[in-house]
Amino acid sequence: MTSAATGADAVTDEDFDEILSQTRKFVRNVVMKRERDIVDDNRIPDEIAEQAKAMGLFGYAIPAEWGGLGLNLAQDVELAMEFGYTSLALRSLFGTNNGIAGQVLVGYGTEEQKTRWLERIASGEVVASFALTESGAGSNPASLRTTAVRSGDQWIINGEKRFITNAPVASLFVVFARTRPADADGAGIAVFLVPAETPGITVGTKDRKMGQEGTVTAEVRFEDVTVGQDALVGDGEDIGYRAAMTSLARGRVHIAALAVGAAQRALDESVAYAATAAQGGTPLGDFQLVQAMLADMQTGVMTGRAMVRDAARRWVSGEDRRLAPSVAKLYCTEMAGTVADLAVQVHGGTGYMRDVSVERIYRDVRLLRLYEGTSEIQRLIIGGGLVKNARRNTVSPS
Repeated sequence: MTSAATGADAVTDEDFDEILSQTRKFVRNVVMKRERDIVDDNRIPDEIAEQAKAMGLFGYAIPAEWGGLGLNLAQDVELAMEFGYTSLALRSLFGTNNGIAGQVLVGYGTEEQKTRWLERIASGEVVASFALTESGAGSNPASLRTTAVRSGDQWIINGEKRFITNAPVASLFVVFARTRPADADGAGIAVFLVPAETPGITVGTKDRKMGQEGTVTAEVRFEDVTVGQDALVGDGEDIGYRAAMTSLARGRVHIAALAVGAAQRALDESVAYAATAAQGGTPLGDFQLVQAMLADMQTGVMTGRAMVRDAARRWVSGEDRRLAPSVAKLYCTEMAGTVADLAVQVHGGTGYMRDVSVERIYRDVRLLRLYEGTSEIQRLIIGGGLVKNARRNTVSPS
């Protein structure tokens, strides 16, 4: 796939329709046929990864001027709903390049940093990893304990990160570190571009997870890792916290779309099963309580899809880049969990078997309520934001 866009402009509707069509065919005709292999081998087959590179999927959200397809978030979520329809490990291959890691560079990097990294990120030559989460700082980056200390014209980084996606295969770590305690001038959090081969970096063994087989996460330790001033993103010490919050908020809309795709797959599998399987000689789909479960699933999926599209539109227009992403992520990831649970219920004992798609989906979607900010954090953002907006808009009586 190639983009006809120039500069920061999004691709045309006609071009995007073709991109979306090719992506859907890739997911349904290629990746879905290998889902069992992905689970059994706990990895994405090399030929699928290479095809994703050739299609431009490692850089679909990177601006065209840097070699990407230049899709905006409204277009991104349409692709994400397709990615969610199959093993979530597919999206994990290139998710950090397009999302939380790549967008830090797109939004805050210097021209020199963009020139050095973005084209290689967009092509898949470089896998970028977003190194933010720590043992005591997950959904709240303000609690970061990793430090970066200035030494002349260099920075020395020390700390440990955990659950870092693509860490074992990363070429570049986008590392968030504290340069000073938070004060009136800012959060004191900077972000650095650290090549994976830099001395002092140790990547742990791959994490063993409940689901999402084929995704790769691990701990990363930084011990006296020394980088130059040119590694400081945006050449400013206080950019890190803002970059993290912006990237995470954008990522929340993407994760919400992913959840809708997974829920749609669980629904489709359930409808197909109910229409063909029988209990006591009666098709499952003829039982009214089964129909009720399918109705609840359909309602959740349709609501989530509308919510995702609205949140993405608000992001692109600049109307709302804080509350709407959290609302979409909260609703859609919780909805996907409910739909996956109902899908197993519709399948009965069959749905508990490892060779059945809804069993995998049930395990895969559980993580969606945790990363990019837990459901509890989203509730705090939404509730606190509503109160702040009300106070801001209240006119004091004269």
